[in-house]
Amino acid sequence: MDAPLTLAELLPKVAAITVLTGAGISTDSGIPDFRGPQGVWTKDPAAEAMSTIGAYLADPEVRRRAWRSRRDNPVWDAEPNAAHAALAELERAGRLRALITQNIDGLHQRAGSSAAKVIEIHGTVRDAVCLSCDLRTPMPEVLARVDAGEDDPPCAGCGGVQKSATISFGQALDRDVLDAAIAAARSCDLFLAVGTSLTVQPAAGLCLEAIDHGARLVIINAEETPYDGLADAVLRRPIGETLPRLAGLAFGTGP
Repeated sequence: MDAPLTLAELLPKVAAITVLTGAGISTDSGIPDFRGPQGVWTKDPAAEAMSTIGAYLADPEVRRRAWRSRRDNPVWDAEPNAAHAALAELERAGRLRALITQNIDGLHQRAGSSAAKVIEIHGTVRDAVCLSCDLRTPMPEVLARVDAGEDDPPCAGCGGVQKSATISFGQALDRDVLDAAIAAARSCDLFLAVGTSLTVQPAAGLCLEAIDHGARLVIINAEETPYDGLADAVLRRPIGETLPRLAGLAFGTGP
């Protein structure tokens, strides 16, 4: 199958596009991925403990390191890139069914994607949450306390342990959020997986949900994924160049 020709024919015809994004879409914004050759966990395997709920709760030193990492996270200086902007343009054109993201950086919303369309399946780093009383606090407020000398700031409401409002290993996904993602995968004409290794479940399984309900699958990722053999097209080109081009094809204006 000639992928560019197929996409040129397919994209102008699809009415509802559901997108799944992973860390690869944000690397052009200066946010490293986790599992790639230069990924956070590849370069420092011990860092994965900060994203494991058991270790986080049991070890105050893991929490202290996690708060330093949140304070120094490149997300605070990152700007959306051309790929984020292309997806926001798809929404404005009425072609986007939903934007499911495994990312926690909030760059889709900053690029102009509406909160109503973005499904943050792994949560967001832009809020903190208490693990005892569920109080949510804007992350900058908690990081200001870290800067002021609190190395493991407790919840202002109940004194409990706080963490970023993200899903750590060992935590269950929010059922309502997952259900919304599944519904979006099942009700699209095209499922577009961008910058994700498709190795983390249940997010990766959304590809099958889409295919089983009649959608085409297109994958844009630098490395092979377990779902490449099921895809109508697999593109290994840079995401920041490829996604705007595909958006142009969807509008019938691409090359």
